[in-house]
Amino acid sequence: MRQAWQFVRSVFFVCQMYLALALVATLGLPYALLGGRRATYKVIRFYCRWVMVTARLLIGLRCEVRGTPPSGEVLIAAKHQSFLDILMIVSALPSFKFIMKKELRFVPFVGWYAKLIGCVPVERGKRGLAIKAMVEGVRAGREEGAPLIIFSQGTRVAAGAVKPYKIGSGVLYKELGQNCVPVAANVGVFWPRRSMLRKPGLAVVEFLEPIPPGLEIGDFMKRLEAEVEGNSIRLMAEAGFVVPRG
Repeated sequence: MRQAWQFVRSVFFVCQMYLALALVATLGLPYALLGGRRATYKVIRFYCRWVMVTARLLIGLRCEVRGTPPSGEVLIAAKHQSFLDILMIVSALPSFKFIMKKELRFVPFVGWYAKLIGCVPVERGKRGLAIKAMVEGVRAGREEGAPLIIFSQGTRVAAGAVKPYKIGSGVLYKELGQNCVPVAANVGVFWPRRSMLRKPGLAVVEFLEPIPPGLEIGDFMKRLEAEVEGNSIRLMAEAGFVVPRG
């Protein structure tokens, strides 16, 4: 009975979350267009905080951001387990932009704001061209000085699942010569990838110590994966999730 009630609450939460997305994005668009990027960030952060507050009230899921969120020109290489970890990361940053799938430009609401903050679209499946376009797109927008967020595995990955890290993070790290801040997460424990059920508990994203520029790409990729995966496993264990041993 408790599980069934949690599922009902989850469905209500998810429905209101997407309704709020449509309302906030639509009503906030004139403000964002007139006020520029600073106003756009405010609209986005308002929505992020709305989701986090309603998650606590409606499904018993609390959100906590640990570590020191960076600012300025820095590469953020994050674990991506659900929609919620995106919102939690964004809520902690003064400015930001993403490496994102090209198709997202045409998604209502999300695509609008992605364009306004200067996200860099990448066409998946064409690795060489995608990496070249990604680097060129990032360089073209560097004057804004915002942290650049990339999900190093290229997609959402369920809690405990194993998926290789893509070379794009390493190429950006090498080409841009910036600090890279890894981000670990346990959000997928509570927000499964293919289920409407949302579980109560403490969802955490953690900004880790920066990796300074200067490493070779191979060494950087090994260090990035070790830090993000190791700390994500630690956070998932704190949440009571047992990661299967490969």
